[in-house]
Amino acid sequence: MKALHLGAGKIGRGFIGAELIKSNYELTFADVSTELVRALNAQKSYTLHIMERDGESEKISNFYAVECGSEEFFERFTEADVVTTAVSMTALPKLAPTIATALQRRYINNCKSTLNIICCENGIRATSQLKNCVIQLLDTQTALWCDEMVGFADCAVDRIVPIATFDNALDVGVERYCEWSIDRGQIVGKQPSIACAKFTDNLEAAVERKLYTVNTAHCATAYLGAIKGYKFIHQAITDTAIRECVEQIVAESSAALCAKFGFDSTAQQHYAQSVLRRFENPLLGDTVARVARDPKRKLSPALYFAYPVTLALKYSLSTDALATAVAAAMHYRSEDDIQSQQLASIVAQRGLVQSVQMVTGIVDRAFLQRVEQKYSEF
Repeated sequence: MKALHLGAGKIGRGFIGAELIKSNYELTFADVSTELVRALNAQKSYTLHIMERDGESEKISNFYAVECGSEEFFERFTEADVVTTAVSMTALPKLAPTIATALQRRYINNCKSTLNIICCENGIRATSQLKNCVIQLLDTQTALWCDEMVGFADCAVDRIVPIATFDNALDVGVERYCEWSIDRGQIVGKQPSIACAKFTDNLEAAVERKLYTVNTAHCATAYLGAIKGYKFIHQAITDTAIRECVEQIVAESSAALCAKFGFDSTAQQHYAQSVLRRFENPLLGDTVARVARDPKRKLSPALYFAYPVTLALKYSLSTDALATAVAAAMHYRSEDDIQSQQLASIVAQRGLVQSVQMVTGIVDRAFLQRVEQKYSEF
């Protein structure tokens, strides 16, 4: 079995690529960085450090690396059974022309084997978004061939990969926990054999549970921690006042998810508590700045605060704690974060309420007033 993974950064090396190698795939990393590609091929291995008190180190080897878009890249793509990505949601559309060209080559070469493309990004239906971009670039015959031979499978991924440095720059630190849920119905041909992956018939529920529990809690911890001047996530989540507030925020988000999907409320509560315990790990060294970055994007309608608010309002559920989360995100300022500066400019020009409405898409007057109140308290 052969796999091609696009994006040899920390997520690629520390999670997706490592799991494919451990699942006995012949893996090729692809990246736009010539320097990174050369380093991977020169060293031929790197160490995965499990950042837990009883954590072990794993040597990751048996891979090759190519530059994305190179002739070698297209050759490896043509031979692949699985293609995965970990490049960020914003980079996916930029990949579309390269993917389209690679699929065209598979078609021209009369490739008889099926291919499944799985985008492992921190967003909703990332693979479907890539597919929409790619299909527009294909001729009719290739597009029809893709319908039969190529699966674009959405997924949900969850593993904390903090910013950590080691003597070997290729080494990666990760938490032990990992989750990779893949939409079974979008797979074409034989289901890929990936040890840690769970194939599901209800990916929407898995995606939303992850995004609006894990990411909502993570970002809330970061923004509340920034207000108190904490540098690390583990410091913020062990602050009693912040912990209680984050618990309330996640409880409101969880109630909305339970209303939509019919999750067992006790099971969802246990899941949420397990998430907060993951944040307590000091060995991860996960920084507030890393988690808090790009607050304008994270406040957008489909993401970590605005969506749970909209969902909760739909079911007439409480949003008081979520208002605190939105206020904290609007309050976030960092000289190194362009989006936080953009938020400051928007608030200065439009005032808080109009700014929140514009960024989040939320128009509920009572909620906006609650955000304004909490913002003024900060």
